[in-house]
Amino acid sequence: MAMNAEKYANGIKIVTIGGGSSYTPELMEGFIKRYHELPVREIWLVDIEEGREKVSIIGDMARRMWRAAGHDVEVHVTLDRREALPGADFVTTQFRVGLLYARIKDERIPLAHGMLGQETNGAGGMFKAFRTIPVIGQIIADMRELCPDAWLINFTNPSGMVTEAAIKHFGWKRTIGLCNIPVISMMKEPALIGRDPSELTWRFAGLNHFHWHKVFDNAGNDLTDEMIEHANDPEGPFPVNIFAAEFPSDLLHSMHLMPCGYHRYYYMADEMLGHCVEDFKENDTRAEHVKEVEDELFALYRNPELDHKPAQLAERGGAYYSDAACECIAAIVNDKHEHMVVSTQNNGALTDLDPTSIVEVSSLISARGAEPICWGPMPTAEKGWLQEMKAMEELTISAALTGDYGTAREAFTINPLVAKNPEAIEVLDQLLLAHEKYLPQFADAIAALKAKGARVTDPVVLQLLAEGK
Repeated sequence: MAMNAEKYANGIKIVTIGGGSSYTPELMEGFIKRYHELPVREIWLVDIEEGREKVSIIGDMARRMWRAAGHDVEVHVTLDRREALPGADFVTTQFRVGLLYARIKDERIPLAHGMLGQETNGAGGMFKAFRTIPVIGQIIADMRELCPDAWLINFTNPSGMVTEAAIKHFGWKRTIGLCNIPVISMMKEPALIGRDPSELTWRFAGLNHFHWHKVFDNAGNDLTDEMIEHANDPEGPFPVNIFAAEFPSDLLHSMHLMPCGYHRYYYMADEMLGHCVEDFKENDTRAEHVKEVEDELFALYRNPELDHKPAQLAERGGAYYSDAACECIAAIVNDKHEHMVVSTQNNGALTDLDPTSIVEVSSLISARGAEPICWGPMPTAEKGWLQEMKAMEELTISAALTGDYGTAREAFTINPLVAKNPEAIEVLDQLLLAHEKYLPQFADAIAALKAKGARVTDPVVLQLLAEGK
């Protein structure tokens, strides 16, 4: 499709919030690969004071990548997003409130009490939403003033909840939420059944990190059960950063649906929890491993000769990130009507959820944004799961916006990955105390906890707090 010549005649301005992320070279690679259809004029990498050194390193790395590609693109670095936003065409978000230290707290505190510690699922995922949703609201307030026509392309986790807050609560309808998990499935699955990607079509439906999908050939034949036979293959269609507990084949065939890799945490909860607890006992949580990988990546990025994405970035867990973010932008710019799996407003695509809910579904991406493809009703079990998880998401968003302790506790109660015992309240209270710096909306609840003597007990988290992290 021809690019909208008038709207983007002077090139495209991209602003990336969280520009100091180790993922940013992946994003630059995606833009470079698509420069023929996505003529970027300037890129602004925005971060906060604590990320000053990293965003400076990433800025230099990005400039080297663009020079090596032979394109004259300006790369700016700033700690002031209001300096970056005026006139932006697209704002991409990939930030982490509290840095990776917050993820370490999100994982270690639940695991210390025998519950899953994971950055987008269970207690940790809810607390990531508590920290992140107010910030996305602040970003949107600035966008409304400085770049009112910009698209917000959100990659910040938990992507579905952040996207729902952006669209439903902050009113930014030009928001699309992205995740690399569906992309991984569509990239890996054809080879599993000896097919070329051009021979297959997919339909996804569900929520972010909680979707299912079906696979068809171009004649409309359903190949889902054939694909299910390969769900547990060593080179299977799931992210490499999730422990590969085997999916029960009979369960998947009964569903006639391919699961999301994150469904392991729900379908095989005890096995996944046991694996995470063993890692925790060795002080080897996923968060601490990712911190080590990130430190190694920045050591590489400092090399003034490096002008391409290093292979080690794949260990960070963001495979095909750029293909999701950059292809979405290219599809909007060029009015492609391209199939992508995104978080967007339901609008009847999933009949088991409210039309205003944000869902992760197959959609056609064009200059109008995301138009979800109708899936219809889910089978009974998946319908039940879906409605429970959406209720949990809505409660989490409400707690993030209001700082209400009772709502947070209700969200904990309905989440299937949070235990239903007094330990759960201990986890809630300790996470509130551990993240006090980033949860001003919960100030009254945190003051009440301190008054009754509540305290953090995990030694690693206590050390981080002592260091002001």
